[in-house]
Amino acid sequence: MYAESDRRPLGSRAPRFIKASKPLHRTWQVVIFVLGLAIVAGGVVLLPLPGPGWLVIFAGIGLWATEFPWAQRVLRWTKRQVLEWTHWLQDRRRERRRRKEVERVR
Repeated sequence: MYAESDRRPLGSRAPRFIKASKPLHRTWQVVIFVLGLAIVAGGVVLLPLPGPGWLVIFAGIGLWATEFPWAQRVLRWTKRQVLEWTHWLQDRRRERRRRKEVERVR
């Protein structure tokens, strides 16, 4: 049930040369956090407006997930919830089709 991404270790996915320098890595994290925050804020603004608000929010969380373990856990949880919801919808559709077939036979 778990995706391949659930098995990957949590942590930074920054390039090696950035991880090698503590100040550079901290700067990298701050830049990623600020960009992710701007994207998430833009998604929140889009929620009441016509536009892909939730998609933009998840893109921001996805950006954060490249660097922060907490965001990786949130993204994994969200992916599992969406997968479960998708399976639930598929089951409902199959059940609806089955009922229609039974009614048509009668």
